[in-house]
Amino acid sequence: MNVIVMAGTHDAVRIMEKLSDFEDIKILATTTTDYGAELARSAGASDVISRGLPSEKIVEIIDERSINVLVDATHPFAVEATKNAIKAVHKTGIKYLRFERPQIPLPESEIVYKVRSFEDAASKALEIANEDVNRRIMHLAGVSTLHYLTERVKPERIIARVVPSIFSIKKCLETGLPGGNIIAMQGTFSKDFNSAMMKEYNVSAVVTKESGETGGTPEKVEAALELGIPVVVVMRPEVAELKNEWVSGDVDAICRKLRCL
Repeated sequence: MNVIVMAGTHDAVRIMEKLSDFEDIKILATTTTDYGAELARSAGASDVISRGLPSEKIVEIIDERSINVLVDATHPFAVEATKNAIKAVHKTGIKYLRFERPQIPLPESEIVYKVRSFEDAASKALEIANEDVNRRIMHLAGVSTLHYLTERVKPERIIARVVPSIFSIKKCLETGLPGGNIIAMQGTFSKDFNSAMMKEYNVSAVVTKESGETGGTPEKVEAALELGIPVVVVMRPEVAELKNEWVSGDVDAICRKLRCL
C-alpha cells in the first residue's frame, strides 16, 4: 500500500513511526520545510517532498506514485493544505484520513482573550500593551504569523520564540526583529520554563494560538496566567470541507483505519 502522509507536525511523526512497522506500507511524506523533511525521514518515510503543494500537484503525485491513501496530519491552522488535500482525493477517488489533534478547553479568565484571526490578535495585543515602549509582547504563534504583529507593533517591542531553522531566523530578521529578541528553540516547554522566559524578557502580553496539547498551549496559557500576564489566543479555524470526511484525534485509530482499507 502506498500512502501519502502530509506531515510537518509531531503528530505526523508519531503516525509515520507506527506505519513504518508494517512492511507492506510505503510512506511518501510531504512537508513545507527541510527540518520537517528530516523528521519525516527519521520517522520512516521512504521519500519526502519538502515544499507546499497545490491540489493539482497532489493529484499528479497520487497518479504517478499509485497512492492508495492520503493521511492529512497537518497543523490545525494549515487550512489551505487540508483544503488542497481534500480537493485532490475527491478528484482521484482515493481514501482520505484526517488526524485532527484534540482541542483543549481554555481557562475562564478576564485576561484570556479569545480571537478568531491573527489580525485581531495583533490589535488586541497592541491594545493591552498600549504605546509604552517598555511593554513587550511575546509571540508564541509560529514564525509564519509574526508579520501580523510586526505590522502593528514596533519590532523591538516583540519577543518571538521560533523553531531553530534558517528559514525561521531569516523570517524574523526580515520583519525587523533585533537578534536579541529571537528565541530559537525546538519543542514544547513546561509551564515553569515558559514562566521563566516571560519574566526574563519582562513580557506584558502573550500572543499564541490554540494548537492543542501537542502544541504546548496549556503550558503557555498557564504560565501567563500565573504571572498575571494577559494572553491573546487565536482559536483554530473551522474547515467546512472536513464535515463529511473521516476525522480522528487518535493516532492508533488512524493506523487501525488505514489497515482496514
